[in-house]
Amino acid sequence: MELEFIPVDEFYFAITLAMRTLAEFGDQQLVSAVHQRLQTRFGQASTVASGHQNTFNYVFRVHNYDNSPADQLIVSIADWHDKIRLSTDYGWTLDEHRKPIRSDKFSQRQAFSPILKSHLQAWLDLPTTFLESSPEQG
Repeated sequence: MELEFIPVDEFYFAITLAMRTLAEFGDQQLVSAVHQRLQTRFGQASTVASGHQNTFNYVFRVHNYDNSPADQLIVSIADWHDKIRLSTDYGWTLDEHRKPIRSDKFSQRQAFSPILKSHLQAWLDLPTTFLESSPEQG
């Protein structure tokens, strides 16, 4: 799995209507640690977020991980109400009307979550609390 950061000036072209929350976890301390690491490594977030409930959103194109039949895989790391929110289009695709529909991979979303978190934790050298989370989302 390889992640390619999508800067704010390319975000609009990479966004997918199939993004869904994968997991929410952590506390304000973890949010601050993750935000600091992302900001140090990538600079400005992929989207300009303002407000108390959401202050950053870093978006990545994932290479070397199968999300067929979709032609790409997108992951975002954001804060949401003092928690880390991981979102992805893994297991979703768009139909001919650009409506999100579940793909054959949808049943594997729960298995994808710990793989993604482990990769992010190692890749970004995040605290091990990044791997500890509440139950996964759908």
